[in-house]
Amino acid sequence: MKAVVLDYGGVLTSPVGASITAWLEADGIRPESFTAVLKEWLGRDAAPGTPIHRLELGELSIAEFDALLAARLQTYDGGPVAAQGVLSRLFAGLRPDPAMWKLAEDLCAAGHRVALLSNSWGDTYPRDRLTALFDPIVISAEVGLRKPDPAIYRLVLERLGVDAEECVFVDDAEPNIAGARAMGLEAVLHTDAATTRAALATLVPELGGVA
Repeated sequence: MKAVVLDYGGVLTSPVGASITAWLEADGIRPESFTAVLKEWLGRDAAPGTPIHRLELGELSIAEFDALLAARLQTYDGGPVAAQGVLSRLFAGLRPDPAMWKLAEDLCAAGHRVALLSNSWGDTYPRDRLTALFDPIVISAEVGLRKPDPAIYRLVLERLGVDAEECVFVDDAEPNIAGARAMGLEAVLHTDAATTRAALATLVPELGGVA
C-alpha cells in the first residue's frame, strides 16, 4: 500500500449522527421528518439530482439548501424551522477526533501518502490544518463529482499517482465503501479510531511500528 484516502465528516470528526441528534433536539424537530427527507434525498434509491446531490456537486448554494430542507421538516409544536443557518446548526456538534488526526500523522510518518476525499455540505473544513497534512484534497463541490461516483475515485487515484490496488479508502458510509471496492480499492468502514487503526495496520504494516 502506498496511499490512504480518508473521508472528513464522521471520520476525522466526531460522529455526524450525534451532531444531528443534538440539532434535532435543540430545534424541536421531529426526527422522523428528517429521516424521511434523508432517505428521499440520499438513500440508495434516491433519484439523481436531489437537493443533497446538487449541494454536494456545488450546484446548490447553502442558503438554497437550507430553505429546501427547512421547508420539509416538522416541529413538535407545529411551527416552522428557521431556514437560515440550518446546515450550520446541523453540524454544530462536530468536533475533530484527535485519535484519527494522529492516525493520519502516523501514516505520513510511515512514508505513506494521505489524501482527503469528502462529499461537502458547505465549506466547513479546517483548511490550514488539512493542507498541512493531506495531499491531494478532493472535495466534491470543488470538482463537480461526488461519492460513490466511480469518477471521483479515479480522480483521487490520478492525483495520488497510484493504482487502485495500492490505495486504502476509509469512510463511515457503506455506499461509499462499496463504490471504492468496486473500483478496486481496499476499503475500511470507519466506526471508531481504534478499530480503523487496527484494520489499517493489517494493510499497512509500517503503521504498527509508529508510536
